[in-house]
Amino acid sequence: MSNTIRLHRVFSAPPERVYRALVEPDALVKWMAPHGFTAHIEHSDVRTGGSYRMSFQNFTTGTRHSFHGDYHEVIPNKLLRYTDRFDTPELAGEIEVTVRLEEVSVGTELLITQVGVPNVIPPDACYLGWQESLQLLSFLVNPAIPDE
Repeated sequence: MSNTIRLHRVFSAPPERVYRALVEPDALVKWMAPHGFTAHIEHSDVRTGGSYRMSFQNFTTGTRHSFHGDYHEVIPNKLLRYTDRFDTPELAGEIEVTVRLEEVSVGTELLITQVGVPNVIPPDACYLGWQESLQLLSFLVNPAIPDE
């Protein structure tokens, strides 16, 4: 059995800035891991047919959870479709992820769907972690800081 997670958030930033935060490794490590974890990007090739490998590390215990996947569709500033596969047997299976960005009157609407989240991960824990991560993402993308 598996779960489906659906997330929605609106940012005051333009789609180009939000998209960059979703694909640039230096940006991902700043916002993607929920509170209490750090993110590590080992490999990132964001293009249709590309792949990635990364991990989250529990800051308290040092335990690392590695995962990887393949990009099935990449449309810059609009869409990412990819898979997540955990390296630990308890989290076996493949999660299909779809990330849509839509330009709206105040900035960017972000819609994320994860299909196939293993039952061992409670949906409420996913939503809590994503809320923390998306708050960090907003701190990164919403400020429009001019060049000096």
